[in-house]
Amino acid sequence: MGHRNTDSVIELINKVQDVFTSIGGGKESLDLPQIITVGSQSSGKSSVLETIVQRDFLPRGSGIVTRRPLVLQLITLSNDAPDYAEFLHVPQRKFYDFDQVRTEIEQDTARVAGSQKGVSRQPIHLKIYSKNVLNLTLIDLPGLTQVGFPGLFLSYSDTNSHYPFFIGDQPADIAQQIKQLVLDYISKPNSIILAVTPANTDLANSDSLKLARQVDPSGKRTVGVVTKLDLMDTGTHALDILTGRLFPLKLGFVGVVNRSQQDILTRKPMVEAIKAEERFFQRHPAYKSVANQCGTAFLAKQLNNILIMHIREKLPDLRSKLSTLIGQTQHELAQYGDAAFAGKVHSGSLILRLLSLFANEFVASVDGTSSEISTKELSGGARIYYIFNNIFGHALDAIAPCANLTNDDIRTAIRNSTGPRCSLFVPELAFDLLVRPQIKLLEAPSLRCVELAFQELSKICHTCGNKEMLRFPKLHTKLVEIVSDLLMERLSPTSDYVASLIAIECAYINTNHPDFPGPAATLAELQKQATPPRSSRRHQVPNGISSEHHRSSPPKSDSFINYFFGGKLITSYFNIVRRTIQDLVPKAIMHLMVNFTRESVQNRLVTSLYREDLFDDLLQEDPAIAADRQRCKTMLEVYKKAFTVISDAL
Repeated sequence: MGHRNTDSVIELINKVQDVFTSIGGGKESLDLPQIITVGSQSSGKSSVLETIVQRDFLPRGSGIVTRRPLVLQLITLSNDAPDYAEFLHVPQRKFYDFDQVRTEIEQDTARVAGSQKGVSRQPIHLKIYSKNVLNLTLIDLPGLTQVGFPGLFLSYSDTNSHYPFFIGDQPADIAQQIKQLVLDYISKPNSIILAVTPANTDLANSDSLKLARQVDPSGKRTVGVVTKLDLMDTGTHALDILTGRLFPLKLGFVGVVNRSQQDILTRKPMVEAIKAEERFFQRHPAYKSVANQCGTAFLAKQLNNILIMHIREKLPDLRSKLSTLIGQTQHELAQYGDAAFAGKVHSGSLILRLLSLFANEFVASVDGTSSEISTKELSGGARIYYIFNNIFGHALDAIAPCANLTNDDIRTAIRNSTGPRCSLFVPELAFDLLVRPQIKLLEAPSLRCVELAFQELSKICHTCGNKEMLRFPKLHTKLVEIVSDLLMERLSPTSDYVASLIAIECAYINTNHPDFPGPAATLAELQKQATPPRSSRRHQVPNGISSEHHRSSPPKSDSFINYFFGGKLITSYFNIVRRTIQDLVPKAIMHLMVNFTRESVQNRLVTSLYREDLFDDLLQEDPAIAADRQRCKTMLEVYKKAFTVISDAL
């Protein structure tokens, strides 16, 4: 791979990163090679970045200053044009004053993350063009923080993710928020971790190195940066760290000297600061042997080389991933359909096709042949079957045949029906009077069954429509509206018919039904119940009268008459009617509502909507769908371009 190809690949990866952000999609679909800077507050991380850029541009202050990820793309200017910066969120504007760059970072952070001290995951994208930088992409994250009160400092730990108080205007769990944000970035296998640690702290307790070790235990993709080497105690040095003897990392450690606070306040030129740093390493007795591998200038070159090598290593995987993404994106784009329609003929054929699709999807949902069958809940025809056999069946079974009837009610009805006469049997009129209200109890669950079936068909109607159909919200709304009207038309006739089934049963109480026990059978049952067991009869001779005498004529007790001729007969007849209703109501619903709608839906849609004067209005595209199609097209172009450049570079 030549240098030009390498540069073009770096630039392309930057562009893909920009597009991911600008079009709001695919951010997690491609793990791009990038360098992630990690360090605790006051570790000197910001100073390292500013020295690499050779510009003061990052916000400064006490507490948490960096509250959003900063995607920093450094681009080498090949001419003598002045340095400038661009923000992705402020297109078409170039910042030549880097104080304004700092102000823009602060203002956009406040806009997204609020004016308090909370953090946001939404990154700021900043490009800096300069002849003093190498092509490099760095992501600066908020500094790992400690929670502090005056006189009290509580460092976060892996076992304590919440604090039961607020610290000034910071969220109580700010430390854990930042830690999780950092882990999310550095956990990606294609990321290079730039772990920044100040030399005047114990390396074993370095927050950045501890987190890096969690996700990169072998140290294969971690670069260590040791800052503030000039602030170590006299007579001490960090040579064992820089040479990797104390804490081995495959990509090694680089030592740097930060600008002092005085240098920053007096705006000491970066060139002088870099020269002072070089002199420090060249003259230091411990570091002069490794001076050519220390300093910010060396760090920038090293990071550039590491990124180039890392990209080169990951290119085959990226190309394979891009090939997959291209196929997926092409499939998604096809779902949105064409952006333009070639005249009325094309519009008419498109509408006719969409009408058929909608009708077919509705029928398939009812029949259970839809390709979008749910695995989570019953739907469509299966739900209607469940309504018939479970909900409706259980509702009928729950009705007591003699509900709301007492013995007194039965006795009174029998006596009122006999007039001044006495009868051993229940008169037909009394039986009719008693059984009709019980049959009427079947009406409410039957009508409820109609309503539930109607609701399920309406639900099917509202869920029909693929992505292409949803492009045209007016058309889809009309489709749903017409099928809903068709269903509503069928609701009343079906309900009326089901109600008539109950009325028919009440109209004629058929005591001659083959499953209904007649008077002879009932009398035999009564005699059987009234006659004591033979073993008991042998000893029953009350007042000298044989028990055989009691067997010769049935008792005339009201309670027996109530039970056998009232309750038992009512229950028997009610069960016959209940079985009939349980069978006929689902059949009526299927014939009058489900099948009728199923068979006439396509004809109704075509008759109502296939009219040339409606085409333009029905095919007005949803702006959101149009935007999604454009986003998809843009992404596809970026993927294809990336694939081409990467393929050429391999």
